[in-house]
Amino acid sequence: MSKIPFITKEKAEEIIQKYPTPFHIYDEKAIRENARKLKQAFSWNKGFKEFFAVKATPNPTILKILKEEGCGTDCSSYSELLMSKKCGFKNPEIMFSSNDTPFEEFKYANEIGAIINLDDITHIDMLKEACGIPETISCRFNPGGKFSISTTIMDNPGDAKYGMTKEQIKEAFLRLKELGAKNFGIHSFLASNTVSNEYYPTLAGILFKLAVELKNETGVDIKFINLSGGVGVPYTPDKEPNDILVIGEGVRKVFEEILVPAGMGDVSIYTELGRFMLAPYGHLVTTAIHEKHIYKEYIGVDACAVNLMRPAMYGAYHHITVLGKENEPCDHVYDITGSLCENNDKFAIDRKLPKIDIGDILVIHDTGAHGFAMGYNYNGKLKSAELLLREDGSVVEIRRPETVDDYFATLDNYWNVI
Repeated sequence: MSKIPFITKEKAEEIIQKYPTPFHIYDEKAIRENARKLKQAFSWNKGFKEFFAVKATPNPTILKILKEEGCGTDCSSYSELLMSKKCGFKNPEIMFSSNDTPFEEFKYANEIGAIINLDDITHIDMLKEACGIPETISCRFNPGGKFSISTTIMDNPGDAKYGMTKEQIKEAFLRLKELGAKNFGIHSFLASNTVSNEYYPTLAGILFKLAVELKNETGVDIKFINLSGGVGVPYTPDKEPNDILVIGEGVRKVFEEILVPAGMGDVSIYTELGRFMLAPYGHLVTTAIHEKHIYKEYIGVDACAVNLMRPAMYGAYHHITVLGKENEPCDHVYDITGSLCENNDKFAIDRKLPKIDIGDILVIHDTGAHGFAMGYNYNGKLKSAELLLREDGSVVEIRRPETVDDYFATLDNYWNVI
């Protein structure tokens, strides 16, 4: 099985004439279509809103596209809050879901009207000191233990640093109510990158029951329930993608079974998707520049883990297409490597691919989220450009590649001294 790139060899060659590899490129048409499908899936909920996880793809052009499609932003730092503000997002279009949060970031989030989602009960005092308690507030829940769907363990919330226990969130709600909060939200994130239509409905059931319990025991007015992220994408070509329409219908059924009978049918459903919104609609495009024949066969490319860290960091699989050789037999076995002085700087290990020649263009799939965003500058390597394939077929640069001057910019005073 294989994945089909959204650019052809001919298109890639045309782009490379102006924008040399490596670069990340995003498919605007597919991004918009996916955002509209998500909105359709939850159209049964009057207050539904997607707060895109900025950390996945922190690019203003991408954020503005999603804003046009009715999305808000989910932020976890000052920089992400500032980017959202500068892109025109206004309260209550910004959710601030951070952890180990600095004092000044609480202050700034409140200043721009972001909905603050508290990760821990001890943050109440800091928030009160930083800016006072806003009328609308959210708290993050961690049920502990292992999270399972049917008989499959999906993740281990008990080992996660995020969220409050049930007892803590009850106490937090009561205290926040006393301090003047009037509108409450519940948030939780229990598993990452689930390729299962059952994840959101199962999580929703847990949170809806908790919401009813909290309302009955604390008397607070719960306005929204945030299912956060976790709806993933199939990185390997043998898996079926999530069906967001089926997922939305599954959440609706649980909503009507639990919240509606409890008189909570006006609660808004929020999501904070990143990977689902962007990952399949981004490619890392790179060129084969070396080959090596020792104990294994290696193909060296002009990208490295600076451009895409996930394979080196997690051993994550990203499908690779050799443009122009899609129909050739995968009768060669390669490690596809970058140039970092790290042996884990590999995009693929023992991967069956067509014969690769120097100059071949490779597309690394599903890099639209947590791809460019996780880049760094080890070995003094520079981050690549980001491009956008517009709906009309044109290509624009939405972030220029870093330069050596960028890399040394924070050392200006040092250079002047010596």
